[in-house]
Amino acid sequence: MHKKLYPFTQNRELSWLKFNQRVLEEASDPRVPLLERVKFLSIFTSNLDEFFMVRCGSLYDLSLIDDTQVDKKSGFTPSEQLKMIYQEVHDLYEMRDTVVKNINQTLESLHISGLSKKQLSKKQLKFIAQYFDVQVFPLLSPQIIDHHHPFPHLMNKALYIIVEVKDEGKKRIGIIPVPSFLDRIVYVPDGDGNYMLLEQIILHNVNKIFSNSVVCSKTIIRVTRNADINLNEKEIDEDEDYRQYMKKILKKRGRLAPIRLEFYKDAPEEIVAYLCQELNLEKNQVFISKTPLELNHLFDVISRAPSVVTTPLLYKPFEPQPNKYLQLHQPIIDQVLNHDSLLFYPFHDIEPFLLLLKEASENPAVRSIKITIYRLANHSRIVRYLARAAENGKEVTVLMELRARFDEKHNIEAAELLEDSGCQVIYGFEKYKVHSKICMITLQDRHGQLKTITQIGTGNYNEKTSKMYTDISYITSKDIIGKDAISFFQNMALGNLNGEYDQLIVSPSSLKQTCLQLIEREIKKVQSGKKGQILLKMNSMTDLDLMKKLQEASQAGVKIKMVIRGICCLLPGLKGYTENIEVYSIVGRYLEHSRIYCFGTDEDQIVYISSADFMTRNTEKRVEIGCPIHDSTLKQELLEYFDILLKDNMKARKLCSNGEYVRIETTDDPFIAQEYCMQKAMTEAKEINNQPKMSWIEQIKHWFQGQI
Repeated sequence: MHKKLYPFTQNRELSWLKFNQRVLEEASDPRVPLLERVKFLSIFTSNLDEFFMVRCGSLYDLSLIDDTQVDKKSGFTPSEQLKMIYQEVHDLYEMRDTVVKNINQTLESLHISGLSKKQLSKKQLKFIAQYFDVQVFPLLSPQIIDHHHPFPHLMNKALYIIVEVKDEGKKRIGIIPVPSFLDRIVYVPDGDGNYMLLEQIILHNVNKIFSNSVVCSKTIIRVTRNADINLNEKEIDEDEDYRQYMKKILKKRGRLAPIRLEFYKDAPEEIVAYLCQELNLEKNQVFISKTPLELNHLFDVISRAPSVVTTPLLYKPFEPQPNKYLQLHQPIIDQVLNHDSLLFYPFHDIEPFLLLLKEASENPAVRSIKITIYRLANHSRIVRYLARAAENGKEVTVLMELRARFDEKHNIEAAELLEDSGCQVIYGFEKYKVHSKICMITLQDRHGQLKTITQIGTGNYNEKTSKMYTDISYITSKDIIGKDAISFFQNMALGNLNGEYDQLIVSPSSLKQTCLQLIEREIKKVQSGKKGQILLKMNSMTDLDLMKKLQEASQAGVKIKMVIRGICCLLPGLKGYTENIEVYSIVGRYLEHSRIYCFGTDEDQIVYISSADFMTRNTEKRVEIGCPIHDSTLKQELLEYFDILLKDNMKARKLCSNGEYVRIETTDDPFIAQEYCMQKAMTEAKEINNQPKMSWIEQIKHWFQGQI
């Protein structure tokens, strides 16, 4: 390991693993409802899968190209980082196995558990044998590997049964793909909801498959492959559709280099050595799990179980609430033109924004709708309303990012549907993903004056995740924001990444530079004897320039508090460097996803919401937007929200100067920020419901007397 350049920073990948460990800790927390703990297990596993496919995949590529490159934050080369990652992950596997063992003891008593063969009764064993013979065996494609049958391509994250068989004194390897088109969950008779997984059923019947051989060993494996595809527009033919190019690129993902090999319970030495040779893997890339290798089935198990069993073991249901700014029984456009609005997801319903788009698609005063899209829900109402608007003669422009990782196929399909409806669909840039969240509606009032409605958010236009992620949506008719929105979409259409804006801060041109200037402003205030303060909320922090500036601010005496859910490469509380910085992480019922930047105090306080984390990829390699909140009431709401997050003493963890996270030590009453926000939203909704509602005649009068 080389000496790291900055004592107050740590490795990005190891910081991420600490985040995923906090997810696993939620699965082990007895205060979390049992089936929610089960969900956290599945989330932890899928998170780890993506980490290997993307981050480890990138490091693996880099280690092959130039293993002398040193990570400035930690002093590690790519291969050194991978070595440390593999060691940390081995420990996480052991932690997960312990958590699963403890949870399964309770699940078994509730009869919603995955069973092993030794747990089955004679009747159940007979059922499983018959099920295999009739429903499974005819659909299997087993293979013996020899000179005539070469080693097959193992698909990314697919499950396989691998066996070592002996035939006429000669050992050979056999492999059986687990059919992905069959249901993995097989319920057993008299099990009351207990089940057996398909791969385990096949595993226990391999003797029937290789009936002419002696089975010496058998196990289940899964290979994880590098999925970090780098796109090069130089490879695109001039007459080739960009969507078609993306479709071809996606086919490559399943064939990229292996990066991890997993075994379920048993890992016979000869099979491990053989597979490592065939897959070009080292022993430290092999992981043994006592837990099933794929845990997505757990969500299906919960959804299929009787509600009388599951309801007491899940979070109390919560539906996003109406908000005080936009009344659903009144025309949304009219309200938006009257005042600014702020929605906090998932505590507030996304419905006002959806109705805004619906109204815009039908309102004769609306001339155009423009929007950037990164991720969408399946069967998206947003796509439906945009298509309807185009069909109704509105000019609809959609800047669609086709490279939203693992959503590429979905976005390609949405782009094709929108184009077929008459929308103008444009795409991003070769080296810059468009990650901003902005929607602009232009209208012409009865006097012929053009007006704009601009929505800017911290999260995607996704109805599903708006109920799962904490995000902020700002809707305004302010001209100063609307003018910038017009300039933004014009610049995007012209391929101009260096546009100038009066209010919005946009990466890669001005977002980072503005934040650096605002940090410098706080430094100068402290140096002149005034109070300096910075409050930041985001998902991750890796940008070295911004971290160095925050460290400089800390040394100057600026008080800095940050709520960072995931990666944080900045080490707080380090003597001589970051004494004035505090960092907290909240992992709870909802995924913390909103981004808030606050600089200063009292009257001169500047508050932004943004789509960007303080990561180099966001500040320099993506198109992101930060929007100032000028309305004093809305600004105060954001500051109060930040204060609520800092009060959390149950789901929050504090980052220490050594890179470890610790629980908050307090004698105060238990306080969970997300639960407080849920209760606050419900209380406000009751007050809204108690207000007298306008009759439909009054609504029509109000509409025609409005500004449109």
